Amino acid sequence: MVSCSGPLLVVLAAAAAGHLTDEQTASWVWAACVGSGVTCAVLSWWTRMPVLTAFSTPGAAVLVGSLGDYAYPEAVGAFLVSGLLMALVGLTGVFGKVMRRVPPGIVAAMLAGVLFSFGVGLFSALDGAPVAVLVSLTTYLAVKQRSPRYAVAWALLAAVLVTAVVPGIAASSVDIGLTLPVLTAPEFTGSALVGLALPLAVVTMASQNAPGLAVLAACGYRPDDRLLITATGLASTALAPLGGHAVNLAAITAAISTGEEAHRDPRRRYVAGVACGVFYLLAGVCGAALVGLFTALPPELIAVVAGVALLATFSTSLAQAVADEQGRDAAVVTFLTTASGVTLGGVGSACWGLVLGLVTHLALTARRGRGGRQEQQKTA
Repeated sequence: MVSCSGPLLVVLAAAAAGHLTDEQTASWVWAACVGSGVTCAVLSWWTRMPVLTAFSTPGAAVLVGSLGDYAYPEAVGAFLVSGLLMALVGLTGVFGKVMRRVPPGIVAAMLAGVLFSFGVGLFSALDGAPVAVLVSLTTYLAVKQRSPRYAVAWALLAAVLVTAVVPGIAASSVDIGLTLPVLTAPEFTGSALVGLALPLAVVTMASQNAPGLAVLAACGYRPDDRLLITATGLASTALAPLGGHAVNLAAITAAISTGEEAHRDPRRRYVAGVACGVFYLLAGVCGAALVGLFTALPPELIAVVAGVALLATFSTSLAQAVADEQGRDAAVVTFLTTASGVTLGGVGSACWGLVLGLVTHLALTARRGRGGRQEQQKTA
């Protein structure tokens, strides 16, 4: 639900900007969901880790402003090249090496910053749906005391039941039926490769794959970055002719599936990834219905579900971010930058939070290093 709601609306906006037909739009949703479903289920089963994947929301946001400047076959060609670029970066292993050198406090702060808007969104929803928020939060806290594993599920059920009583879900707008993908032959032009393929690859790697690896690492897993990024890049390449723009590692849904609520034993949490993959596949088969459903769902319901589901992960990551006193300043810079939601040059706040946090860390480390050497010289 969290994977498809917000990102799907961005994809629909990009499809409208590119003047796509209803069939092309439904095929795009089909490709995005099927690609995410296959990679979710297979990679989680293969690695025995909750490897959650998704279709690139920042990438779709980039397309909202630029897709209309190109013919659809040119865009498909750009999607294909972008997938190949990401697969090649994954094969080299360079991306994973860089991520492993980042201090844990900065990684945790970036995750906390990514989750911050969801926590705030839970209580911002009080304006539009106070009953749903209070009932869901109360249910979550009550069940968490006795059975933490099922607290989120009960909170979701409570929110849905309360929302169903209040008018807001326009069932008549949902078109039930199977979706058939539409094959489009790619065209390769220099302008589309520079204007679409390169920004899409960079934004997806920086704003999605980096936080995705960080979430797994922060929760105690040791992800094989070569396998995961290469696999998602190849999936993106294969689905490009059907409209899929990019498949990548997820951060938000990964945070939901890597906590104790998924399973007390971290070795069994991979089942959440497999289950999410199955639901993705079902959503892809009914892509047209999914478009109507999430267009009709009240946004407050999505905010409540996501906010409640991420409370525990947010508190844990925030605690890890400020645990190291020497690295606290860098972690705070990372958290505030990421939480700000700033976008510069088409790159999202998660990437800029990581960059500014590392700059702060290096600057303070160098300063402490010079101070220590001077003190040693005075003592000598």
